[in-house]
Order: sequence, then C-alpha cells, then structure tokens
Amino acid sequence: MTMNDDDLIGDATAARPRLDGYGDPVRERQYGRIALRVLGVLAVLALLYYPIGMLLVHNIDDKTELSHQVNEGESHAVAAAAALITLETDENRWTANDPFFLPGAALDNMPNYQQGIVYALSRFAIEMSDQIGRVRGSSQVDEDLDKAAGRLKFPGNIWYFDFGTSLAPTTPSEQQYRAARRNFLNYNKRLAAGNASFERRADNLQATLERISADLGSSSAVIDQKIKESGFLIDTQADDVFYQTKGRLYGYYQLIKALGLDFGKIIEERELTAAWDQMLDSLRVASQMQPLVVVNGAPDSQMMPSHLASQGFYLLRSRTQLKEIANILLK
Repeated sequence: MTMNDDDLIGDATAARPRLDGYGDPVRERQYGRIALRVLGVLAVLALLYYPIGMLLVHNIDDKTELSHQVNEGESHAVAAAAALITLETDENRWTANDPFFLPGAALDNMPNYQQGIVYALSRFAIEMSDQIGRVRGSSQVDEDLDKAAGRLKFPGNIWYFDFGTSLAPTTPSEQQYRAARRNFLNYNKRLAAGNASFERRADNLQATLERISADLGSSSAVIDQKIKESGFLIDTQADDVFYQTKGRLYGYYQLIKALGLDFGKIIEERELTAAWDQMLDSLRVASQMQPLVVVNGAPDSQMMPSHLASQGFYLLRSRTQLKEIANILLK
C-alpha cells in the first residue's frame, strides 16, 4: 500500500499542534472560566451602578446661607433667584428629567425638592413682572421678567427628547431655567443702570407676601389631604409631598429673606423688624426638616408620628406671620 502526497500533508496537519488554543480541552476550560469571571464582574457593576450613582448624585442642598453677588442698585431678591437656579442646575445636578439609564432617574426626594424650589421661583417671577418690576398696573411689563416667568413654568421632567409630544429633540428643563437665570441677571444689570423698575412700595411688598401666603395655604391643603390618606406603615407618596413642600419652603425662605434687604427701609419704618425675623425663623425651620425616612402616621401616634404634620405646623405658622405682616403693611 502506497501513500500519496495528499495523505502525507493530511497526516502532517493532524500532527501539528494548534497555536490558537481551540480544540485544547484545558485551554477551553480556562477561556470559559475567564468569560464567567468577566460576566460576574459586569453583573456586580450593574447591580452597584444605580445604588452608588444615586449616592453620588443625591443632595438635598438646603444650606441657610445662599451666596450671591449684588452690585449697587441691583435687587437682592432677583440675585437670590438667579443663585437658586445656579445651585440646582450647575452646582448640583438637575435630576427631575434624568432618563432611565442614569442613576438620578431612580431618585425620588431630590427631584421633588428641586421642582418645589422652581415652583417658588416661578411664583416670585410672576410677582416681579406683575407688581414690583413695573411702575403701575397700566405700565409695560418688563421683558426680562416676563421671559423668566414663562421659562420657569416649563415642566421639570423634560429631557432632550419628549416623545409624548414630538420625535424631534427639544430643550431640556435645566436649559430653560438657565435661560431664566440670564433674564434675572440681565434685569438686575438694567436696574443698576437705571433702565428697569423696582418699586419699593409698601403695597407691592404687601401684595407679594399675600400671594406667597395664599400659595402656602394651598400647600397646607395638600399636606392635610395626604395625612388623611396615610397608610398603616408604608406610604410611598408621603415623601413626594414632603420634599415638594420642603423645596417650596426653602425657595420662599431665601427669596423673602432677600426681599427683606430690598424693602429694609419700609420694614424699619413700619417697625416690622422683630415680626419679620420671627417669620423668617419659622420658614427656616420648616425648610430645614430632613428626616431619614418620611413617616406619615397619625398625628397623635405614639410610635410613628407624622412628619407631614410637623412640617405643616411650621408652614402654617409661617403663613400666619406672613399675613400679619401683610396686614400691618396695609395700614
């Protein structure tokens, strides 16, 4: 029996060791173990992505001293409004519109808190454009204040895409708020140059405090309704109401504190300094509450008291003091 050239080539190929490792049972087992380890590491990273990311992003920034620069002739309250927007869109991450693939999307308290602040800013911008930022009701509305009021009404949960309305890209919420900040800053520059109005009259301050008081009354009604709907142990929506209200209170606290500087002469003339300080203290306490877990038990519970009821007490105390100051300004 003879062997041809093809047989010889085939035998040589079979005898030659494979350099890529495939076909070798030992190496295949090694590759399998490496693949399992890689998959295991990826699974652990996936499990840790949201918890660690949430811890890094989460920040209920309720510092009592808000730094903002005010030049001569500018409004402290308008500068405070601009600083609040900077705080929640630049210094902190705006989380209310984070898509599902970002850790912020899993947050709950911070987005509600941020949107509460923006709501207070929106109400302030309306009061500025309707009352303080114009000479009389028949005068022209300031363009910058009008634009700021409109942009702060923009929903806080809009990302770069809003498929509920269009497939085209859109402007995200934080960009709208940054534009409102630019309007506030531009208004202040024009005010310092004498090209804008800021009417430091008692009736303007009185009307603004009345409107804020009315808004706090609306918040107290929401708290009251949520307390009535409280569950036995777990209430997954109580913290939403708590932090929305907290954000609104914090925004009003900073804005009213700055308004006190703008209207300092009137407050002193009407002998309101002590009452003003007491009102601010009530707002400060209400805005600083931050329990580890928001409990919505019965107000008279021995074991699980309601944090909403405690928040509501200071809110109503602040509202009462606001109304008292507004009544004095009427005289």
